[in-house]
Amino acid sequence: MRILWLSAGLLLPLDKGGKLRTWHLLRHLAARHDIEFLAYAEPGPAADIAGMRAVAREVHVVPRQPAPAKGSLAFYAEAARHVVRTLPYAVGNYQSPEYAARVQDLLASGRFDLVVCDFLPPVANLPHHLPCPAVLFTHNVEAEIWRRHVEMTPPGPRRWLLASQHRRMLRFERDAVRRFDLVLAVSDADARTLERLYGPLPRPVHVVPTGVDTEYFAPRETTVRSRHLVFTGSMDWLPNEDGIVHFVRDVLPRIRHVEPSTTLAIVGRDPTPAVRALAAEYGVTVTGRVDDVRPFIAEAAVYIVPLRIGGGTRLKIFEAMAMGKPIVSTTIGAEGLPVDDGLHLLLADSDEAFAHALVRLLQNQTERARLGDAARHLVKERFDWASVSGHLETALAGAASRSAASPPVTQSVTELELHPGESR
Repeated sequence: MRILWLSAGLLLPLDKGGKLRTWHLLRHLAARHDIEFLAYAEPGPAADIAGMRAVAREVHVVPRQPAPAKGSLAFYAEAARHVVRTLPYAVGNYQSPEYAARVQDLLASGRFDLVVCDFLPPVANLPHHLPCPAVLFTHNVEAEIWRRHVEMTPPGPRRWLLASQHRRMLRFERDAVRRFDLVLAVSDADARTLERLYGPLPRPVHVVPTGVDTEYFAPRETTVRSRHLVFTGSMDWLPNEDGIVHFVRDVLPRIRHVEPSTTLAIVGRDPTPAVRALAAEYGVTVTGRVDDVRPFIAEAAVYIVPLRIGGGTRLKIFEAMAMGKPIVSTTIGAEGLPVDDGLHLLLADSDEAFAHALVRLLQNQTERARLGDAARHLVKERFDWASVSGHLETALAGAASRSAASPPVTQSVTELELHPGESR
């Protein structure tokens, strides 16, 4: 197959879950198919563009200035510009006449059997009529994430703004999933949610499970700190920020009441001001971006996933499982993953239950080992990327074999916004 893969950004560096998922799937797909990759590229190492050729025959880039850091004044000023627009901020921020023109030029060449939109943002730059079948790869149900944000926010201006973004995302995502020949989800739970919110869809949602590199993420011979916890993830992603800030403020003190020497490392790129403040206020470690998360996971007694908001599936859990680590997660944190409470990890949703589960594991090395061994066995047997990539290849081949004529698209929120050739 000849595939045009559209993304909001380069996959390198591999510092986010969505990037990792796409990288590993493309790595296996590129061994048998011809992939061209189009993305925005912020100023940075040329090696990131060159490195993309490991998963794509050609790499096309549209220059873009770095987005303001989340939580900064510049971030809020940029977000304010989108208040009156019909597109949700998370999509409209990536709408660009330059990107849209490049998409049209590539598709006009007639050399592609299939076009894939990775996440929702590239959809805002798609022409309304396509010369080949199109696929939307949803790594989350975005409207559900915004709905959960609203639920977790006290009444006030912030809640009103989040509710507005939720409504816009609901409209945009509804129109997006209906216009594609194939929609991919990363879990059965997400597939059911998409069909509940937006169905009946033209075709059933196809599930591409989450995987993990079980050779790269493997148990290590290292000294484990018996009262040490770790959390990894992109710390500028609001669900991660919300979850870890709540954990440190409301759950960690409960644990330290019983186990005063308990420590925590928060490991991940671009921590927001709220996350950085936790280091001074609560004596936890906030690393920022690291080249390799494995040493941080390896030295921890327990890996935590205290998310209260989210969607899709968390690669971070599979990475910790592959390293044989015991895990305590909320139900939302483990949503969509085929794991059993008490067998592969411990699930706890209230602050009291989460603290109790962690104290229980910190005090019981045998149970930590039992959970870690069962977790490692599950992902090694069923969820290595080599086997998971076959699900994607089968789905894409089926879409490419269908008629190249796209179904008619009713007017959507994207049609009310910027079109190629217009100025911003």
